Amino acid sequence: MQKTYTNIIQISGDVITVEAESVGYTEIAQVITKRGASLAQVIRIDGKRVSLQVFAGSRGVSTGDKVRFLGHTMRIASGENLLGRIFNGSGLPLDNGPELSENLIEIGAPSVNPVKRIIPNKMIRTGIPMIDVFNSLVESQKLSVFSIAGEPYNELLARIATQAEVDIIILGGMGLKYDDYLFFRDTLERFGALARSIMFVHTASDPTVECLLVPDISLAVAENFALGGKRVLVLLTDMTNFCDSLKEIAITMEQIPSNRGYPGDLYSQLASRYEKAVDFDTAGSITILTATTMPGDDVTHPVPDNTGYITEGQFYLKGGVVEPFGSLSRLKQQVNGRTRDDHRTIMDTMIQLFANYRETVEKQAMGFQMSAWDKKLLHYGRIFEEKMMSLKVNIPLEKALDLGWEILHECFSPEETGIKRSVIEKHWPKNSG
Repeated sequence: MQKTYTNIIQISGDVITVEAESVGYTEIAQVITKRGASLAQVIRIDGKRVSLQVFAGSRGVSTGDKVRFLGHTMRIASGENLLGRIFNGSGLPLDNGPELSENLIEIGAPSVNPVKRIIPNKMIRTGIPMIDVFNSLVESQKLSVFSIAGEPYNELLARIATQAEVDIIILGGMGLKYDDYLFFRDTLERFGALARSIMFVHTASDPTVECLLVPDISLAVAENFALGGKRVLVLLTDMTNFCDSLKEIAITMEQIPSNRGYPGDLYSQLASRYEKAVDFDTAGSITILTATTMPGDDVTHPVPDNTGYITEGQFYLKGGVVEPFGSLSRLKQQVNGRTRDDHRTIMDTMIQLFANYRETVEKQAMGFQMSAWDKKLLHYGRIFEEKMMSLKVNIPLEKALDLGWEILHECFSPEETGIKRSVIEKHWPKNSG
């Protein structure tokens, strides 16, 4: 039974407070004004005082307006009809298509019982050597791209969206510039990936509250598809904007701030979203890849710091490339032993030699005389950066492994690589002379 109240006693930012009874936490209400109706969500209950976030913002709301509680939490449509569609943070269409009201599912449900999960054991190929070869993305993994402002993290996510070997892509944008929204839309359309994608977009000009809904809506839809047997990749950008929205609401609610003004439950807020990553034992999977910008390239900032404890590694984007020494996929060992027998050899050897190259660059900068070995390392490092690290490189895993052998052959003798003789005899290029 729906209850209507007219006694709004406080309006603070996008949060209104009304006196009401028998209302549940996270319940949805309609705020009815002279300008129309807007949805709101219960975020705090203190006796009869009920605080609600107004999704469209509180502009135009007065103390005499009506609040009608709907008796259920936030719901979103699900099913195949969503594919190829673009929605805002409240689930309303942005693509001039019809509103969907069938197969409604509730958002913000608990994460999946571990008993229903299986150990991640399947690789998601992306065509990016620095991921596929050196830090493989694993199905049902939760990872974040750590980046600073100005780095092409959205371009990286868009490329993964168009090339990842999954069934469905769900893109959740939070605080996007309008140009970034258009970039994602046009890129997915240009590469034919929009038909298997769903976009939930909150731009920087949209109400703050809608930003908080994007991850929950995206993950609820993803879970519905995964239960139907689909392999779903959820891309969320930018989680720092999501956390800043949490901070803004917490300040409005006069909560006691924690580190740098963020709410004290920041870790729990992030974990409740990331822990939605799952590989069902009898159905599909959800893989979560997010972008987390680090103000001032500070990895100790509360958002990346908390994220690092929750996720299973990170891709560190710096200088326009996925930096090998800041990136780590903790689950890569689950899959890179099954791809090709030389995968781990190439991965370990090339990274070790690249680390030696970085040391040689430092020696050269300090004026040390370069030995013949140093010159080989300098030659190798430049080729590695050009043919492996560049995000312009777009090749399958097997070709990337073959390319690795070609680079080693061009720069070193077999003995200098430290690779076992049996592996050299099998994989070293035959024209070695």
